[in-house]
Amino acid sequence: MTMMKKLKMTAAVLALSTTSVVAQEVEVLHWWTSGGEAAALNVLRENLAEGGVGWTDMPVAGGGGSDAMTILRARVSAGDPPTAVQMLGFSIQDWAAEGSLANLNALAEEQNWDEVVPEALQRFSTYEGDWVAAPVNVHSVNWVWANTALMEELGLEQPESWEEFVAAMEAAQDAGYTALAHGGQAWQEATVFDSMVMGVGGPEFYQDSMIDLDPDALGSDMMVEAFERMDTLRGFVDDNFSGRDWNLASSMVINGESLFQIMGDWAKGEFVNAGLTAGDEFQCFRVPGTEGTVMFNSDQFAMFEVSDDSAQEAQLAMASAVMSPDFQVAFNMVKGSVPARTDIPSDDFDACGQLGMAQLAEASANGTLFGSMAHGHANNPSVQNAMYDVITAHFNGEFDAETAAEELVLAVELAQ
Repeated sequence: MTMMKKLKMTAAVLALSTTSVVAQEVEVLHWWTSGGEAAALNVLRENLAEGGVGWTDMPVAGGGGSDAMTILRARVSAGDPPTAVQMLGFSIQDWAAEGSLANLNALAEEQNWDEVVPEALQRFSTYEGDWVAAPVNVHSVNWVWANTALMEELGLEQPESWEEFVAAMEAAQDAGYTALAHGGQAWQEATVFDSMVMGVGGPEFYQDSMIDLDPDALGSDMMVEAFERMDTLRGFVDDNFSGRDWNLASSMVINGESLFQIMGDWAKGEFVNAGLTAGDEFQCFRVPGTEGTVMFNSDQFAMFEVSDDSAQEAQLAMASAVMSPDFQVAFNMVKGSVPARTDIPSDDFDACGQLGMAQLAEASANGTLFGSMAHGHANNPSVQNAMYDVITAHFNGEFDAETAAEELVLAVELAQ
């Protein structure tokens, strides 16, 4: 049975008439604006169009989604919320606590979401037992993306330790390449910092500092070392990094200008969109020191409470499409992420996708699956933004490593 036939069956079960389906339309607020992201989103748009559901696009550029959330707040305050919004982690919980999100329980029960969505994702998809969002994918942030041709030219093997990783970047820099492609934006620096914290102190330290916000951990010698590693990385970026969008940094690796990029697996969508093959023209591996752990985020579509019957029907149609196994495969193969459902085989995915799915399952089983601080799955937005401020100030030379750790303790205390 095709995905759209399943969607129509769902619509019938939910007593949606054929006439109303044709009249359905979703207004979707999102920040998927890069080439790979737009291609992935188009999979959903086309699937809905085949079912007679119209799409009003409301893209807001900015990989971290902060600009999109500002616009969302203004729309909701004006009494005009979009029908569906791309959202992450604790932001979903905050909107649900305000009573702004629609209840998706009937659809979730019909389609057995409880059984196929990992508990770690349900932590954010549900609020007080009610389903309020449909998870699209699972991203993980502790990836390195590498240009195969440059690695071969420089005689490099995949680095297996922090010291080997630094040595590889030194070799690239000495040969006249940009060793580390990076975009100087607060969320990008925080993405890199996630891996530095995990790499220095391991799972227990990440839990204590980034999730439990233990002041002793936040101000510890290990946190100082994490900031010192950020200092090291700062020495390998080019002079024009400030303000660069993440996908432009990915292009530097794609085009052979840079050796490595530390970025979540949405970066893979850029490599795929450029016609490159995982394991051939580009390589993917975990940031050395973080092997065996996965720091994740999950893009979800939250459905806002709307009064119009047609809009409500469109929300259910969209949520059903998002959770369809066919869509989960098609979307995530393009996006670079892995499915939000556990019942999907990895056969159709490329080498990086299969590696990501296997490592996600392993981390989930071993208790080493952690919500990403940088991407709103470790703490609420106020704490996240406080950390952003310290991390990016340090990366831009405002603090040394010891001062940065001290400032982190203070910033988190004030944000709670």
